[in-house]
Amino acid sequence: MATINFKHLRYFWMVAKSGSIARASSQLHVTPQSISSQLAELEEALGTRLFRRAGRGLEMTEIARRIVSYAEEIFGLEGELLAVVRDQGARTALPFRIGIADSVPKSLTYRVVEPALHLEEAVRLFLQGRALRVPARRAFGACLDMVIADRAMPTDLKVRAYNHLLGSSDVTVFGAEAIVQTLKGTFPALVDNAPFLLPGEEVAIRPALEQWFEAQRVRPRIVGEFDDSALLKAFGQGGAGLFVAPTAIADYVCQQYGVLAIGRIESVIEQLYAITTERRMQHPAAVAISQAASREVFGAAGARHARAPAPRLPPTQGSMPGAMPDRSGRHS
Repeated sequence: MATINFKHLRYFWMVAKSGSIARASSQLHVTPQSISSQLAELEEALGTRLFRRAGRGLEMTEIARRIVSYAEEIFGLEGELLAVVRDQGARTALPFRIGIADSVPKSLTYRVVEPALHLEEAVRLFLQGRALRVPARRAFGACLDMVIADRAMPTDLKVRAYNHLLGSSDVTVFGAEAIVQTLKGTFPALVDNAPFLLPGEEVAIRPALEQWFEAQRVRPRIVGEFDDSALLKAFGQGGAGLFVAPTAIADYVCQQYGVLAIGRIESVIEQLYAITTERRMQHPAAVAISQAASREVFGAAGARHARAPAPRLPPTQGSMPGAMPDRSGRHS
């Protein structure tokens, strides 16, 4: 079985980041010839080419691009380790490493995770955002304590893990005021032919949202697809199109992004899972996260504070019947 020389891997990582052997040589204070020989040894150990010539420069192969993401994680952990050694105060803080799937709304993540910062025993959080499969694989190599995702652990990863449902909420449709002013009719008909920012194919609610379009016989004009929820909202804030987010954080979305809530879709349910290697959550931070989600975010107390505001519509459009019911979301 091939083994990895981490010195070779670091040289590869530096070349990949800097874009050339010459620049990596300058940063590492070694000769270009030394780096070239180390790369050759790494390629021989892995049995694959990592770079190919592209004009006067180097271009990574497809496998090299995948290796870079792992190298970033490896040397990122090295940086964390060194920071802990340097920071004497960190010795008394209990580390808790969380992987966040890109598809999970970041504002929802903050509301769920934030109580872990206020425990009697000090906790130091390490958060990483990636596509679900990356943190899921890492979590169960003892690198992460928890993965927060919008779906349960994929069964094809063949790892022993436990899915803890933190809560669920239906979704609300939002839009920048400039777009809302152009909409005609009432919800949901006004979605027809409106510019829309669709969650990416890896996002759990995507199929249900498409089914809702079909059921309502509306065909929005899809102008973009986004795996990253924060990026989707940023485009929505800029007026690129309508978008959906959990009703449980409707107030926050309106205030933070300066958008209007125009209608609620009760049949599309966004779920939030904590995936751990433990059948029962034991880490104090994990317990705090679970309790905060059920009590403050998705529970009755959270529902009162998460009520989506009525849309502020241009006078010529009138009201939108059924746009905002008097409760915040469906919970399970």
